Amino acid sequence: MCPKTFQDLISEVHKKGICQECGGCVSFCSAADFDIIAFKTPHSPPDYIHKEKCLECGICYYICPQTHILNEELTKEYGFLNYSSMPIGHYCDIYSCQATDVDFLKHGTDGGVVNSILFYLIEQKLIDGSIVSKAEVPFAREAFFADSKEGLLKASGTQLYMAPHLQEIEKFSTYTHTISELNHYKFKKLAIVGTPCQIYTIRCMQHLGVTPSENVEFCMGLLCYENFFFDKTESKKFQEEFNISFEEIDKLNIKEDVILTLKLNNGSYKRISLPFNHLNDYVRQACKACTDFSNIYADISFGGLASPQNYTTVITRTKKGEEIFQNALRAGIIKALDLTNNKKAQMVNLIAQYSTKKVERKSKYMKKIINGSEKNYRKQESFKIREKV
Repeated sequence: MCPKTFQDLISEVHKKGICQECGGCVSFCSAADFDIIAFKTPHSPPDYIHKEKCLECGICYYICPQTHILNEELTKEYGFLNYSSMPIGHYCDIYSCQATDVDFLKHGTDGGVVNSILFYLIEQKLIDGSIVSKAEVPFAREAFFADSKEGLLKASGTQLYMAPHLQEIEKFSTYTHTISELNHYKFKKLAIVGTPCQIYTIRCMQHLGVTPSENVEFCMGLLCYENFFFDKTESKKFQEEFNISFEEIDKLNIKEDVILTLKLNNGSYKRISLPFNHLNDYVRQACKACTDFSNIYADISFGGLASPQNYTTVITRTKKGEEIFQNALRAGIIKALDLTNNKKAQMVNLIAQYSTKKVERKSKYMKKIINGSEKNYRKQESFKIREKV
């Protein structure tokens, strides 16, 4: 049996519209030096550049978060049987935390915990730096390498530098191409902050021993229900539908709803909550084909869901993740609420509910895609028959 190739990815993933654009196939192609595949245009799946030079090794297919070839191996490696039987994944413990550093707390998306732990790892020389995401305008983020407190603060949630050319941007998305940045830096020890699909790809690369995944020391996962994508038409529609201006958005939080903090012209602030089901028109289509909400393959998962305002929910998953969390806690870098077992169970239950919703959403979405493919196939066959007649 011939190994799967990038052509199979095009047929099975790209043409179905479920490519996550994580960049794994491009960044870790075994013949990357020959420019076999690349992102030809932003916000579109990668494509062949020099197809004739492809080694057809199948690595791109194995590490893609939409093929799930290594699911069985990874679920055993990370301590649980399968996703459907345990939607929150394996975990050591769950916490509700806050940064003790005033700067990280002030500028953080929730409790400023992610960047606090990253700074602790940098100071302890456990990593050389981290790939994080920086927001320059609302609903648009880009990957960014940070190796200092200043760099981490630039990537913090509230740092929305309103670009003067905002209205000229053709397309923008909250999804960050984290993996592609791996090839841009010379490092020995790195942390990565990523979405579930990105962390899954990293774990696949580590399982296969694909360079330079061995240099990724820590995987910090974000809880992720969906990312948003806008072009000019959609951004105009969004602002009209919810009666807001992108220029007013000072902060974006994800809890039970999407929470926007607006800074009004008079200097006052206003918070509005947008339920996820009101945002279906702006969701990246590939996100509807993803089942992982709680980032089950991360060392530590972080998010706003299930914690009070200005606190971060922290789920430690691996022995390494629990260890660095406890070290940061003892060092006073972060502080944790004293949660009862009942409260922790409530938090786990809420996260599991969102995880289950995401699994169910994918099931419905993939049925639509399959049915649509079948209809298109029937139309094509019918047309061929009529042509022959």
